Amino acid sequence: MNLLFAWRYFRSKKSTNAINVIAWISVTAITVGCAALIIILSVFNGFEELVKGLYTDFYTDIRIAPTKGKIITLNTQQQQKIKSTPGVAVFSLVAEEKALLVNGPYQSIVLVKGVDEQYVATNKITDHIKRGKFALGTLETPSIVLGYGIENAIGADVERGIYPLTLYTPNRKASFNSLDGLSVNNITASGTFQVQQEFDNKYAFTNLAFFRYMLNMEADEYSAAELKVAGDADKIKEQLQSILGERYLVQTRYEQNKSLYAVMQLEKWVIYAILSLILVVAAFNMIGALTMLVLEKQKDIAVLQAMGASQKRIQAIFLSEGLLLAGFGAALGMLLATIICWIQIKFELIKLAGDTFIVKAYPVKLIPADYLLVLLTVTTIGFLAAWIPSRKASRQELALK
Repeated sequence: MNLLFAWRYFRSKKSTNAINVIAWISVTAITVGCAALIIILSVFNGFEELVKGLYTDFYTDIRIAPTKGKIITLNTQQQQKIKSTPGVAVFSLVAEEKALLVNGPYQSIVLVKGVDEQYVATNKITDHIKRGKFALGTLETPSIVLGYGIENAIGADVERGIYPLTLYTPNRKASFNSLDGLSVNNITASGTFQVQQEFDNKYAFTNLAFFRYMLNMEADEYSAAELKVAGDADKIKEQLQSILGERYLVQTRYEQNKSLYAVMQLEKWVIYAILSLILVVAAFNMIGALTMLVLEKQKDIAVLQAMGASQKRIQAIFLSEGLLLAGFGAALGMLLATIICWIQIKFELIKLAGDTFIVKAYPVKLIPADYLLVLLTVTTIGFLAAWIPSRKASRQELALK
């Protein structure tokens, strides 16, 4: 019944044209606000999915590292226990350290990862080879796969490989006063990968046996173990942590990049809060429209009071009017946002500036939860905006003349 009254007031012509104008301005503002919220959140979702996908391609499901220092010891028995843990699909050992890579007059500090043959099965790094191939060589004839930024920094030619590069790594066995503080060896560049700038300017890959030799690692010494799992990573992590003990730090992919995911979530909520201000501005227009409508319908209110309508019933009618305005604007905004996002997904009309991005157009991903969030926001703002005029209408004491 309340909604029926509200619908009649919404459709009917008012004696003062300004009421209609203000009402439609508030509906338009809500429509624009809802559309903007969903579009921006959908673009953010697209970028978030893209970044998470790239991190998924580079980082493994679980990483086992030392709690303190840079070296862990994993003997054959421990390795077998890890491999036999339910859910562990691929087990890979890694040696990792910063090194100096030199090509004639050019040089760059890089983070080198010496990996075994199983490593390529733990992630999708081979899907991002831009030039050459993911060939790491052997202990006697080592090769290195460079990040795209490193390749440019030192001017390496990974496709020809005519001139070898020189790799300098810290010598762990050298004394503090010794001049022989670095291990040096020639290495051939075999390929280039391109994931994203953070990785491309930092990482390079070579084979595990060679790099353990360069770092003078003892038997069973490694920097980390990286795993691909099939199942709940958190549960598998707990099992591994109980097997290995406190001296080992077991992290899921999320925990390896916890700060990144936290920042991305914070950014999304900040964007949501800023764009919600558009809806708050629309609420002021709604308050004005409903206040003028209350003045317009004073006789109707008097009739309802004479018929026995309670204050709550009158208040509910004008509350419904406010929610109807907000709901109508929200529906139009969601429909408009869905059409715009679908066009962008289908035809990629809005391009990203420059040619350095992995994708050419703005990525968009529609999530039902965003629609529910926007609808809840509009409903809350609409209710609060309608509360003051509806309260005023219910407390008026009018008499028919």
